[in-house]
Amino acid sequence: SNLVWLGINAYLFVQFYMNFLTERWFYTRDALSWARAPAACLNFNCMLILLPVCRNLLSFLRGSIQCCSRTAARQLDRNITFHKLVAYMIAFHTAVHIIAHLFNFEWFMGAQLYRNSSSLPFVLSQIGTGDNASYLNPIRTDQTNPTIVMFTTIAGLTGVVITLALILIITSSMEVIRRSYFEVFWYTHHLFIIFFIGLVFHGFGRIVRGQTATSLLENKPSQCADQFESWGKNGTFCPKPEFAGNPPMTWKWVVGPMILYVCERLVRFYRSQQKVVITKVVMHPSKTLELQMKRKGFRMEVGQYVFMQCPCVSQLEWHPFTLTSAPEEDHFSVHIRIVGDWTQGLYEACGGDKNETQEAWKLPKMAIDGPFGTASEDVFGYEVVMLVGAGIGVTPFASVLKSVWYKHIQENQNVFTKKIYFYWLCPETQAFEWFADLLQSLEGQMTEKGMVDFLSYNIYLTRWKETEAAHFRVHHEAENDPITGLKQKTLYGKPNWDNEFTTIGTKHPEKKVGVFLCGPTQLADVLEKQCLSHSEAGVKFIFNKENF
Repeated sequence: SNLVWLGINAYLFVQFYMNFLTERWFYTRDALSWARAPAACLNFNCMLILLPVCRNLLSFLRGSIQCCSRTAARQLDRNITFHKLVAYMIAFHTAVHIIAHLFNFEWFMGAQLYRNSSSLPFVLSQIGTGDNASYLNPIRTDQTNPTIVMFTTIAGLTGVVITLALILIITSSMEVIRRSYFEVFWYTHHLFIIFFIGLVFHGFGRIVRGQTATSLLENKPSQCADQFESWGKNGTFCPKPEFAGNPPMTWKWVVGPMILYVCERLVRFYRSQQKVVITKVVMHPSKTLELQMKRKGFRMEVGQYVFMQCPCVSQLEWHPFTLTSAPEEDHFSVHIRIVGDWTQGLYEACGGDKNETQEAWKLPKMAIDGPFGTASEDVFGYEVVMLVGAGIGVTPFASVLKSVWYKHIQENQNVFTKKIYFYWLCPETQAFEWFADLLQSLEGQMTEKGMVDFLSYNIYLTRWKETEAAHFRVHHEAENDPITGLKQKTLYGKPNWDNEFTTIGTKHPEKKVGVFLCGPTQLADVLEKQCLSHSEAGVKFIFNKENF
């Protein structure tokens, strides 16, 4: 899909570049092609930029095409990555567009300021001075300067506004700012409203002007351009050329996505008004808050996520959290690590900083948008599954493992999944004690049911000190692991993925193995390469990556 998108960008650039080398644009074509080609690409990409963030639309599409093509559904899971790629393309074409117009601007200013009747640019600038109907040069007087033109023309003023908005949006989206100052990213990102308003009106000044079709019949540039000093005089066959502004086209590209996005926001607003009841608040160690909630008509699948808003913390901010409950439970839950201002505010609103139990009527009101689909929904479509969670990326798999357990104790014969290999890579297990507790519970229950071989899990402590490792080695003969309390001992360092894939491939020949990751991009690259290199001799590894 990325190749198709790049191909369309390349086609539009070349096509519009060539379009503006025709006779109609002969008198302004020095830098006009370099301005109009990126403008066409900008229109195309601005049409696309809103679509990947219409999460309700994507959720609907994902559900619709899931039955037809799992590959196409997986493409929709990369919506945020595509949103970023489109943004980078917009930034690139904006830079080319601005530089090209700066050359045009210089040409137009020079044509008015250096008054020389033997100069074609000056003669062109004088056309239409009287009735101001068929002019070429949008700068109509020599009594001006670049600053006045920039802030008194529609194209100049909107161009400055949308460029500043774009710079602020992109710089505030850098990962270091997004991670450390999420509120700055959140509020600055809403400058996209200003950006789109400015974009729609940018072409209304009709500053791009070309020769009219009628004028081209009488004043053909190939024959008349060299005779500009005698244009319109008696005895010449070349009248003065007439020019007309190009009608604004951008709105035609973006009006559809803008309407879709408005509908998206209306759906979100409707959902936010539905009553959500917090049924239970659990304060886990290391400041992890578990909220169990109910909402009428709420239905979920494994691995889905919701956007949450707490009006008493912020009226505008919505934050995504993976659901850690199973579809079989009578509530839905999230686990929230307290790592920023918003999560700290929610923690305090739920009474996390108080010793006594918070009374139910004092708990904050919550608004929920979702649930939304992710790749984890496909887990039960594979007979053999590898789940890889890194750090907080373990969250979506809580829902998966709980659901698997419920399906088996209900003796649900529709469970296609026969074996799960689970890998948890974490810098420090203390931050995720709640998940170790869940694994411990599952381990005990599966032992009771005689399902010991169904779930194989490996926990890797990736950040550890030699003194701690030595202490743990002393206790390694203990029945349960000293860190997690599980029978499966914690491993140190990082997995040897080549060995893991080889072992699983050997144990399950002729099988399709679903590999699901929720973790960093570097790990995704490693696992994707392993899937490709080990998909041979009958076994096939299919890679899926979560957004959260």
